[in-house]
This record gives sequence, structure tokens and C-alpha cells, in this order.
Amino acid sequence: MKQPQGNMQKSGSGLCAADERRLRCSFAVRAAGWLGSVLSLLGLIVLPALAARGAQAQPTPPPLVLAGGTIIDLSNWGHSANDLHDAVIFIRDGRITTVGPRAAIPIPKGATVIDCTGKYLVPGLVDGYATMSSQGEAQANLYMGVTTVVARTGGNDGPPDLYSRPGPQVYRIATVGTTDNDNPLRALPGWKQTLALTGAHPTELTPAQTALELTALQQMGVRAVMIGPAVTAANSQWILEHARGLGLATYGVFAATPVRLGVNDGVDVLLHMGRYEIGVVPDELQQPLADDAYDAAARTAYGYAEHLPPMDEHLRAYARFLAAHRTALMPTFSEYFLRLPDHRNLWVSPAARLLNPHLADGVTDRATGEMIYPLPNWERKLPQITQRWLEAGLSKRANQQANRLWAINQAIFESYPHYLAGSGAAELGALPGISLQIELQMLTRLGLSPREALAAATSNYASQIHWTELGSIEPGRRADILVLDADPTASVWNLQQFQTLVVNGVVMPRSALLQLSK
Repeated sequence: MKQPQGNMQKSGSGLCAADERRLRCSFAVRAAGWLGSVLSLLGLIVLPALAARGAQAQPTPPPLVLAGGTIIDLSNWGHSANDLHDAVIFIRDGRITTVGPRAAIPIPKGATVIDCTGKYLVPGLVDGYATMSSQGEAQANLYMGVTTVVARTGGNDGPPDLYSRPGPQVYRIATVGTTDNDNPLRALPGWKQTLALTGAHPTELTPAQTALELTALQQMGVRAVMIGPAVTAANSQWILEHARGLGLATYGVFAATPVRLGVNDGVDVLLHMGRYEIGVVPDELQQPLADDAYDAAARTAYGYAEHLPPMDEHLRAYARFLAAHRTALMPTFSEYFLRLPDHRNLWVSPAARLLNPHLADGVTDRATGEMIYPLPNWERKLPQITQRWLEAGLSKRANQQANRLWAINQAIFESYPHYLAGSGAAELGALPGISLQIELQMLTRLGLSPREALAAATSNYASQIHWTELGSIEPGRRADILVLDADPTASVWNLQQFQTLVVNGVVMPRSALLQLSK
């Protein structure tokens, strides 16, 4: 019988031709799959390597270099003096990347170099408590060397201007634990009624409300919270503990809470000359403050503290207590500057031309710089000579109060507590930017050395409240630097002698800041 023809014909391998073709096709498919897998694997390994090699091959942009100046050492609360002479500072992407002696660090080709030979380099200044609500205030701060402002929302000044260009870095501060019409949370749904100030004075929130408030403020980007006079001791303690857990700095203006308790519980800052002195009052004056932090009991307690003789042992013991704890004082002397001897007209500063004249309305006379003491409406109907006599009496009493508080603060200083600089602008005649320079001058008048006063506006913020991105000229810090023409450790007045500043890595000519940006 004949064998079948065609597809059934065997090949030399013993397979029919059709089977052999199918086998070859199967091999081809498998080989293609293997090849695809190999190429995919090579792509996973080789292509990223080639991409990385290409990225490495791309040249790093040359840095901005400040070369030849003296970097002023402000570490250890201004007690160190290891200045670095003939230094170089490399800056990239708004940060300081390298710092060292010029002889040891070669400057790369193509770098933008600013010759700082004969100059003195210090970090940008921090105003620890102020308002900053306009482009003009932003530029006034920069013109005076202030590159960071801890800004509150304040009455007629409105909320902080977070978008000023150019402008300092803004860290927001808000009250916590009480009602407050200026609290930034009132702009968010659900908070307006909770935080509404319905009476003459703030009232405490419940612990549950305060817990939500702290978390919401932190999520909003607020960097510091202030515990005001109406917050009682148990709530203050709770706030301090939870604020630390959220990384929030804490300021205290205590009354219902005894100051000593707030300090023992670790508040970072005691705010305002004229406020923290209340910590010296005896228990019989402190106890009524739990129910009356603003009216008769408060007036009695503050009056007692204000009239205490500077040599009184109770005051001396209180000063030693403050010096023995980690809490820093932020006196905001600038708010009393115009009531103390040897003051001057702040409106003659070039930076003042950037400020809105409303800052002087009802507070200071722009022509003279002196405080204005308005009379009640009914007294304005009296003869002019009587009005002048009444105004002179108000001025005299205000000046006497300022001098008493200054003498008390001189006694407190003798125990040497820690200090942070804040101007309080724009309250009681203090002006944005201008008054931070006044604050440093007042700190030296109190007894700090120029280096210690400068540390109070720079490195002390990193030491005290762990804002380690600012306050020092070292790798990793924000590149906010003043290039001074004269040595600031010889006099704090030299902090105003500069033509160039670096803000977040950007070089700015100081004179250009007097032209208001639109």
C-alpha cells in the first residue's frame, strides 16, 4: 500500500514536514520571548544606569560665593567669639552649602563671586513678635536687616502678608486656648463662632476645643502659639505639653496662670516688659487673677509689681528663678522706647517712607516722633490751656511707669536670664523693621554686649525654640545674610551699616528696597 503524499511525508528527522514546521515555529516564538525578556532586563539595568551617568555628566550649576569677609560667631547665646576671618560661603538653591577659610576651599570656575574683603557677615535678623501686613512693611524690614518676622494678626493691621515679594520669611503666631477675633482659624469653616470674642475680654475654650485648635493651627502652618492672660493653670500646662508634641513654639503672657508655673512647665518665651514682672506678686494677689485676669484684680497685681523697689529681695529671687530656667525673656522694649529718656523720632528713618501713615494715627506725631495722649471727648471741650495741662500729666505718668519698669528689668538682667529680640511693632509707636534695631540698642543699654544682643536676634532662636533653619551662617541653614561695612561686635549701631544683603539665597542691593514694589 502506498504511503500518503503531501503533508504526511516524513523529513530526514523522522518528523513529517508539517510537524517540523510547527516545531520550528514554536522555537522561534520561544526565542523571541526569551529575547524580549533579556532586552527588558537589560532595559531595567542598563537604561537607568545610562540615565544616571547622563545626569552625573550634567554640570552642577556654579554657586553664589561670598568671599573674603569675617563671619561673626554668635553661638552659645553670644558668649563665643570664634570669628572666621577671610571666609568663603557657598550658596545654592537658597541654602548655605559650604563654609570655611578661603585658603582651604577653592572657588569653582564660573561661580558668582561677591568680594566681601573687609566686610563682616552676620545672619539675617529675626523679629520675634510683630505685625507685617503690607509690601511696605516687608521692605522696611528687609531694609533694616530683618529677614524673618514672627507675625501676628493684629487689629487694624490685619493678617500677615504672606506673599510680599521681596519680603522676609513670615512665621505665623496665634493665640491658643481662648476666644480671639484675630485668630487665623476664624477664616476656616466651623471656627468663626467658636473663636468669636463676645465680651470685653477673651474667655477660655474647653480642653476639647483647644485640642482641635492646636492641631488645626499646626496644619495651617502656624509656627508659634501664645497663651494669654485668661488661660488658667491646668489648661496652660496641657497646652504647653501638646504644643511641644506638635513642634510649636510657645509664648506666654500669663496672669490667670502663675508665671512660675508656666516657666516650670517649659514655656519657651515670656513676652513683654510690663507683663512678665507680674510673676513676683504674692499668692494673695495671684489667686484672684484666676477669675479676673484683666480688670480690678489684674490692675492691683500689675500695680504691685510695677512699684516694687528694684532692690527688693522678692524681685531679686524672682530674677534668679528666671535665670535658672530655660524660658527666655522677650521684653519688646521698643513699645516703651518713646516713653524712656534719650529717645528719638523714628519717622526720620529712610525705611519709614515705606510705611503707611496710619501707623502714626493717634499714637505718635510724625513730625516730632513723640507719643500722642488723646483726651476723652468731654475733656476736649475744656480750655486749650487746661487740655495741654492734662496731656502733660498723661505724658508724665506714662514716662514714670516706663522708667519704673526699666529699673525693674535692670534688676532682672543682673541675674542674667536668656533673651530673644522682638519689637512688638506696630504697637505704641514701634515701627516695622526700624524698631527691631531699636530693640537691639535697648538690650545693650540694659547690659548685654553687642555680640549677645545680636545673638538675641539670630542664633538664640535656634538654641531656644529649635528653629535650626535660621540664625547662623553654616551649612544647611537658610541663606539670609547681611554684609556689613563695620564690626557689629564693636557697636550694634553698625548693624545698620550695610549695602548688600542676601535673602533666601538672592542678592539684594539695600538701596533698591526703598523703591516700593507694586
